[in-house]
Amino acid sequence: MKSKQTLFYITLFIGVLFINDISAQYGYGSPYGYGSRSMYGRRSAIPQAGPTENTKEETPPTAEEIVDEQMPSITEAIGLDPFEQAVVRTSLVQSVQQRIELQILELEPLKIKEEVEKIKRRQDAELKAGLPEDKYEAFMELQENHFKAKKKKKKKKKKKNKD
Repeated sequence: MKSKQTLFYITLFIGVLFINDISAQYGYGSPYGYGSRSMYGRRSAIPQAGPTENTKEETPPTAEEIVDEQMPSITEAIGLDPFEQAVVRTSLVQSVQQRIELQILELEPLKIKEEVEKIKRRQDAELKAGLPEDKYEAFMELQENHFKAKKKKKKKKKKKNKD
């Protein structure tokens, strides 16, 4: 009887020592998988690598960069000469810069809406003063389409067969 009792205590002692390892292998009885503490999936014991020194933080584009990307399509769609390009570019750079500044300030939505309307009115007035009427109207239409130029349909020339 004494040997059975000793064997029982030794087994109990070893079980207490290894309970952590046993429960870690089983996953605390989770029905969602072994080793998982949450029901959303397995968690990795491998630490995630942080950013390395070689990765460059992407900075948001400046107003000049944004406008420079759009200017070729605007120029092509409207047919601007160099002077008109300068007028449009200057006005757009100022407007975009002011809108970026509004985003940085993080004002109330109503205040932002009012300020954006003021910026738009100022931009429209500058463009109306600096562009001919037809090009101004074409720019406004292009702006309503979010600077996506309409593709012009090419007319196919039909060859006449002389018999």
